[in-house]
Amino acid sequence: MASLLCLSLLAAAAAATSPGRLVPFDLLYADGVRAYLARDWARAAELLQRALHSYAGLRAARRACRAACARDEPFPAGAGRWEAALLGPVLQRAGCLQRCLGRRLLPAPSAHRASRAVRRDFERREPYNYLQVAFFQLKKLDQAVSAAHTFFVANPQHLQMREDIEKYQRMSGVKSDSFRDLEAMPHWEAYEAGVQHYDADEYLQAVAKLEESLTEALLALEECRALCEGPWEDEDEEEEMQPGLYEAIAAHYIQVLKCRQQCVLEIATKPGRISATEDFIPSHLDLLQFAYNQVGNQTLAAECAASYLLFYPTDEPMLEKMKQYRTELGEDTAVAARQNIRHYVQRSLMEKKLIYYSVEHLGETFNDPDLWTPDELIPENLREKYREDQEKQKEETLDVEEREKRGPLPFEGIAVTMDSRQMNGTQRVVFDRVLTESECKSLLRLTKAAGEAGDGYRARRSPHTPHERFEGLTVLKAVQLAQNGDVDWRDAKLLLQASEKSRKIIESYFTPGKKLHFSFTHLVCRTAVDGQQEGRMDLSHPVHADNCLLDPEGQECWKEPPAYVYRDYSVILYLNDDFQGGGLFFTEVDTVTVTERVKAEELMEQRAVEQDQLDGEKRQGTDHSSRSSSEPPVSNSGTKPANRRQKPGSDSKQHPKVLRARDEF
Repeated sequence: MASLLCLSLLAAAAAATSPGRLVPFDLLYADGVRAYLARDWARAAELLQRALHSYAGLRAARRACRAACARDEPFPAGAGRWEAALLGPVLQRAGCLQRCLGRRLLPAPSAHRASRAVRRDFERREPYNYLQVAFFQLKKLDQAVSAAHTFFVANPQHLQMREDIEKYQRMSGVKSDSFRDLEAMPHWEAYEAGVQHYDADEYLQAVAKLEESLTEALLALEECRALCEGPWEDEDEEEEMQPGLYEAIAAHYIQVLKCRQQCVLEIATKPGRISATEDFIPSHLDLLQFAYNQVGNQTLAAECAASYLLFYPTDEPMLEKMKQYRTELGEDTAVAARQNIRHYVQRSLMEKKLIYYSVEHLGETFNDPDLWTPDELIPENLREKYREDQEKQKEETLDVEEREKRGPLPFEGIAVTMDSRQMNGTQRVVFDRVLTESECKSLLRLTKAAGEAGDGYRARRSPHTPHERFEGLTVLKAVQLAQNGDVDWRDAKLLLQASEKSRKIIESYFTPGKKLHFSFTHLVCRTAVDGQQEGRMDLSHPVHADNCLLDPEGQECWKEPPAYVYRDYSVILYLNDDFQGGGLFFTEVDTVTVTERVKAEELMEQRAVEQDQLDGEKRQGTDHSSRSSSEPPVSNSGTKPANRRQKPGSDSKQHPKVLRARDEF
């Protein structure tokens, strides 16, 4: 409440200076940054908060004035010459906006046109980065934590802020509710809560939250669309030739239309993410129709299904659902789509039609944000390109299926202990005898001689858990040490050879005929800290994916930085067997539902038993795993919609045994 109170007081102070008018946010921001650099923390905090308040107020003023002028002076179908009929109302609307904004903005609306760089800072919540330092220096921990958390939500790749957040979490006196997002979007909060209730089969609560999310999302969409009617953003600023009257009007109008179309991506993109959730509005209706059906409200279920069919009129499962609802409600019962959804679809289609006309005849470009756009709306030449993209995607799918046919291993003696089927997934495998015992001992010797605490993690000795010590060594560092005579050349060379051998094995097994390239090799030693293991409940390494950002609440894995999006395979090569733990497990995207476990200790014990049994004989076959599932696969329900989101690594034909990651540890 302290930070909210402070914002209110600052708003009152600004109003007292000039009643009802806002000071340009970019000027306040510049003054705030100058005060920050001068280490005047109190003034920096004041000015930065005023800048945020002014930025929010400017957006609110523009939305309110556009809404008011649209009501007061609607475009009539005027008589007379077409120019007067068209441009007369345009001039009236412009005059209305100038008067309305002039009453709200100081000194004039034109003074509030900030540069792209400044606008980008506010979109990325950069002022909160300065604010958290200023509040920390002022000993206002609650406000510092809130500012830091607000910035970090939108910038999860910011390493310094990540460390600051961890520091705040360890501080005594910092309350958990201080970690709040001051710029939280209501539709996202409601949507994630609704999806959680939905996944837990709590359909009454899911319906309430999803309805709230849909309402807030449509409201946010309208606000975004209103802000599109700003100054013309000339992307080619170096162009000397100015467009004529009609070209300028058309170019600016199409720019506004494209901005409005992109608004659906803006509201469907969670703060801190680059990728938008596909079919955000239709997915609400898909989830709602199922949830309403589960709670016995077939009338609203049918209404949501009819609304969904406005986006996908030929969707067979939903058409079957509609047939079922009509039977249950009676053929005479009228079932209509929601009016606000019908308006949304009709308006969007009208805008798309105009945009595609400009693409075909005026040389414009357009990246359609929607998957549901009808084919007949797209010009033929663009449809041809779309078909080519579809064919390319089909070829890539066939290529993935072809890759399931495993290639031969390039080295003798290597055994497949577990394959993808036994590991309940795809592109998974466990090999044995990749290195000899003497090679493993040489690499262990290299680790003990040259491993650096916290290598690769800013020298933090325990980057993943305080209960373990972490040491690491890269190939480059090993070569440099060998050049200086600090380690044996043969050991450094063996590290590179082991890496290359692993690469060739994976390349031959998973991608025969195609080249794989190394991203990173790390020789790592993890050691349990004495006296800190009893009662331990955390994991050695949090559940994660190397090439995407796990979002358990949103049930997505986002292919965006700082994840290593270019990686295709990750390999762990165990070097010793004198340890406890060291297990590996795979989960669904929720990070909780365990799909398979690989226990290094059991595999090593199994290998020793097999070695004794074979007594030196060559192993016959490669499948000696005792880990294959003894339970038959269970089919998923065919009625619950998957929200058209595919979980990475999930198999729609199998339902994994549900275990909790913490229990597994």
